Amino acid sequence: MRYLILSDIHANWQALEAVLADAAGQYDRILCLGDYVGYGASPNEVVDWARAHVSVNLRGNHDRAACGLTSLDWFNDHARASALWTMAELSAENKAWLRALPQGPLPHEDFALIHGAPLDEDEYITSPDLARDALDYLEPALAFFGHTHLQGGFVRAGRRMLTVPRLPAKERAAVYEWQPGTRCLLNPGSVGQPRDRDRRAAYALYESGAHSLAYRRAEYDVPLAQAAIDAAGLPPILSARLAEGY
Repeated sequence: MRYLILSDIHANWQALEAVLADAAGQYDRILCLGDYVGYGASPNEVVDWARAHVSVNLRGNHDRAACGLTSLDWFNDHARASALWTMAELSAENKAWLRALPQGPLPHEDFALIHGAPLDEDEYITSPDLARDALDYLEPALAFFGHTHLQGGFVRAGRRMLTVPRLPAKERAAVYEWQPGTRCLLNPGSVGQPRDRDRRAAYALYESGAHSLAYRRAEYDVPLAQAAIDAAGLPPILSARLAEGY
């Protein structure tokens, strides 16, 4: 089975459309690691699409916030404003769908799906030490995670912890390969809110049983996504950051 792996779409319809066009014909099913909504201006469009097309869905922290499952007290000001706007904007059906999304880790075939960390879906795995803790907890040797908005990940080879190198800014794709027996925690990056100083939408392609993952980036109409955010009256930082990928 060939999988398109997405994460952190964040209601960015323009970025999602670009990813789907870029990946066309290269996958059989779609997996999403959560955060369909928040920050962007198209929450209903994204959730409607996910309900119709994604085979395996997982919830993220912004999904929980947008359907009232969690407090907004720990969100920063612009994230809180976005969550409140999204709550008001979402249809009742889409709120109910988000509310019913499962929490990770979610097993699938011989790998696991996570939004943040295995024991805390709100934790950011951003270092080899945190990745080691996560891999020690997980049973499968391969897991995909999101939440950080950073394409890449971490690999445990024997006693060594390795950081997956980021895709060079001039490259559209790169394949990362690992040896059998290696334990991998890999992040496809964020479709709608990249934060690795690369504004292109990020995603990954994986084939069942393979020891490799294709990391990809897709250009999209950033000004159009920015205009939608501004027109919705969302905080200006949410549109400004799209141009720089931070």
